[in-house]
Amino acid sequence: MRLPSIRPARLMRNLSLALAVLLPGVALAEPSMIYLVRHGEKANAGKDPALTPQGQLRAQYIATTLQRVGIQAIFSSATTRTLQTAQPLADKLGLKVEQYDAAAPAALVGKVKSLRGAVLVVGHSNTLPELVRLFGGAPGEEIGDEEYDRLYQLINGADGKVTTVLLTSLPATP
Repeated sequence: MRLPSIRPARLMRNLSLALAVLLPGVALAEPSMIYLVRHGEKANAGKDPALTPQGQLRAQYIATTLQRVGIQAIFSSATTRTLQTAQPLADKLGLKVEQYDAAAPAALVGKVKSLRGAVLVVGHSNTLPELVRLFGGAPGEEIGDEEYDRLYQLINGADGKVTTVLLTSLPATP
């Protein structure tokens, strides 16, 4: 079977058209929204404590709040409490929680920025502010030891600027 010959001019025109359609999508590979949240309330015992019943309830509220925002990927540090915070949303969406090294925030930022859609990152009070900064957002005040309700929404604008919205995950910390 003989294939038809393609004229070089036609081939270049078709290739140019394909690149014009595909390249803008490559430039927009950054996620549309990034949500960052601290793990839920933790037990006071042990080196790697689990969530308390209040923390488990918070994880459910976070899942309910974010289930319809288009989350495409969920990242959590490797601790039990962060994984337990991320898992209810992962279950609702049929996603796998991807673990990241909390000591290597730049690696996580690079990975997240290569994705499309909305992303959730679950971290710690001492790691979230730096992550927010690395993503181009404004972390605001320091996260207190007893503060578990801060939910960051980072919105990537078409102009490359990041808008930071501070939300509250229910129930609000007193």
